[in-house]
Amino acid sequence: MAPTDLKQIAPGVFVWQPGHTATWGMANCGLVVSEDQSLIIDTPYTPALTDAFLTAVRTAVGPNVALDQVAVTHANGDHTWGLQQLPGAEVFATHATLEHQCLEPKPQQLQTLIHDTDPDQPLGWYFRKHFGKFDFAGIKVLPPTTTFAGRHDLVVGQEPVQLHEVGPAHTVGDLMVHLPVQRVVFAGDIVFAGDHPSHWAGPLDRVSAACARILELDPEWIVPGHGPLMTPGDLRDYVDYLDDLADQAYLMRGQGRSAVEAARILIKEDRYPGLGLPERLAITLSTEYRHLNQESASPDLLELMNHAARIGWDLSANPLPR
Repeated sequence: MAPTDLKQIAPGVFVWQPGHTATWGMANCGLVVSEDQSLIIDTPYTPALTDAFLTAVRTAVGPNVALDQVAVTHANGDHTWGLQQLPGAEVFATHATLEHQCLEPKPQQLQTLIHDTDPDQPLGWYFRKHFGKFDFAGIKVLPPTTTFAGRHDLVVGQEPVQLHEVGPAHTVGDLMVHLPVQRVVFAGDIVFAGDHPSHWAGPLDRVSAACARILELDPEWIVPGHGPLMTPGDLRDYVDYLDDLADQAYLMRGQGRSAVEAARILIKEDRYPGLGLPERLAITLSTEYRHLNQESASPDLLELMNHAARIGWDLSANPLPR
């Protein structure tokens, strides 16, 4: 599948996967279409990427299907900053997603981090490596228009669609999209495939619980927020990873090690072989430590990115043996 193509995974259900693993920001998006109605699930990071996605959508569904409904799985920019390319669309999200938007970095802030930091220091190097391919200029961040708590049901043409709130987990406002007839779940960033996740809200047992809810729905396919499609077996493996990571956080905190130290130890051990972006362990473990320490303050996102960048910088000079 070319990066600009849609892949049909069930009748009337399509997935757009613009990138592969070991990078940030290349989020999966979805489309449900029935009769002359549709539901888009998330939008790409930038207007240019969103235009490519919408071109693929129009090629797949033709000119007569309305593109006027969007379900947003969470507030991160790589899932929402393309909304301005769908003016007038009804945008569904959880109440908490709307509240969370004010905590998200702004597009202008990311532009600054890419272009005005020192490329010879870890943070500047890391932002250029992973975010320099994106043009964030001129992005207007739009809020959802319809919010809910718990569950919200839709009908797209003849097809039932269930939106289930599962946050706080990856972020404070996560939802998943369940298509019961087609047996497909769009999981958003509750689930990552191929790379280590970067979970910002946590704790990890809530992420695992959200995955358990997905499995209870008996899907045939799970669409992660990033990476290739997953089967229920793949998702069970991911839950095992999350549970082991939570155990490691509890153990190493008890040993007096910091979250960053714990991340470096797990990376050196190569405890989770085959997963890209191991530096993200510093982010997810820091999130878990905040819960173990019963800290109520919001995380310093730039500090977390700096921890990850320093580990990524060190790994670039001394990669893990394979």
